[in-house]
Amino acid sequence: MVGNVIKYGAIALLSYTLLCVALYFFQRSLIYFPRSRAISDPKATLHFKVPDADLVVTMRDHEGPDAILYFGGNGEDVSMNLPSFSAKFPNHAIYLMHYRGYGGSTGNPTEEHLRGDAIALFDYVHKRHSKVVVIGRSLGSGLAISVASLRPAASLIMITPYDSILNIAASRFSIFPVGWLLLDRYESWKCAPDVKVSTLLIMAEFDEIIPASNTKKLLEAFAPGIANLKIIPGTSHNSISSSPAYLELIQSMI
Repeated sequence: MVGNVIKYGAIALLSYTLLCVALYFFQRSLIYFPRSRAISDPKATLHFKVPDADLVVTMRDHEGPDAILYFGGNGEDVSMNLPSFSAKFPNHAIYLMHYRGYGGSTGNPTEEHLRGDAIALFDYVHKRHSKVVVIGRSLGSGLAISVASLRPAASLIMITPYDSILNIAASRFSIFPVGWLLLDRYESWKCAPDVKVSTLLIMAEFDEIIPASNTKKLLEAFAPGIANLKIIPGTSHNSISSSPAYLELIQSMI
């Protein structure tokens, strides 16, 4: 009997170890879901070169100081925002970054690469427009806060944001040593104290992806008076942008 216990224990340990190995090597396939680009009009496309990759940026050019720089969710085709943003913000240039592997951009997405790309694109936009509003949705909220903590953004808007992907993953996959395994942690709470511009966090009332507790922990990480939280009633993680309040709240910060 003791032998059977040892045998089954060894099998369980081996299975667990193999699951950890699989999680480590395939983790980025659980974070990034590349999408193709619905709007591919050359007049609305900027080809932006960064080290090791050629990025595609869907854009609406507009002269003047005002611009919007947007970083989307992990499974979002950001070009789909162009019509609504153009109609709502007619006096702003609009830049919607397709991550590496998304929408015709080359390369593979990692946190390190996407952060570098986001900073580089901000610098490009800021040379042309002095007032750049930085917006990030879901995964992109982690890039947006990183940019705003390091560069002179005019304001910061974070849609369905989190304190860190590490904390969410550790809660969701509590049986695994996520702290050892996770490569792309997106620890937004570490950036929050360095943000000095007016910031709005927009939360879906029934967000099934980002727990409310994680968003509220992020809010608490900002210096007093910097960030406010608004909740859009009756919305979920993916339906939030369908609410009329969505663009109205964004407009309140622009």
